[in-house]
Amino acid sequence: MDNKYSMESAEETFQVIQLLEDRIYEYNSAEAHIDDGRLFSRVVRNKDQEIIAGIAGWTWAGICEITQLWVDEKVRKKGIGKILLEAGELEAKTKGCHTILVRSYSFQAPHFYERHGYKIEHILNGFPKGHSYYILIKQFKSA
Repeated sequence: MDNKYSMESAEETFQVIQLLEDRIYEYNSAEAHIDDGRLFSRVVRNKDQEIIAGIAGWTWAGICEITQLWVDEKVRKKGIGKILLEAGELEAKTKGCHTILVRSYSFQAPHFYERHGYKIEHILNGFPKGHSYYILIKQFKSA
């Protein structure tokens, strides 16, 4: 790098990530001539209004990616994950998506997604050591 530029660690990591996401989306949208990208999220709260589960992701260009799906350990195995996944799928369908992508470690929930119609697209073994990283997709039939 010449002396016209400097590199530094950013203190405001979340803001930098958002800025980078925004700029990459702007570039991708311009290149693909598609600007229908949207973020989404849903949460489940307990009686005390604490968030006990949630899902988040994005839709763009006919694809949806679920980037986070979390259920508090105290309420797992009660169908909340399924309800959230169905909400994410409905969001994808509403936005005209034909494919959903989700990533999961072997110690998380790849088999949960498989039970709900997701197919393993790729497995990266040994990440992290002793585990695997799954990429799964689900495709919707055209209407």
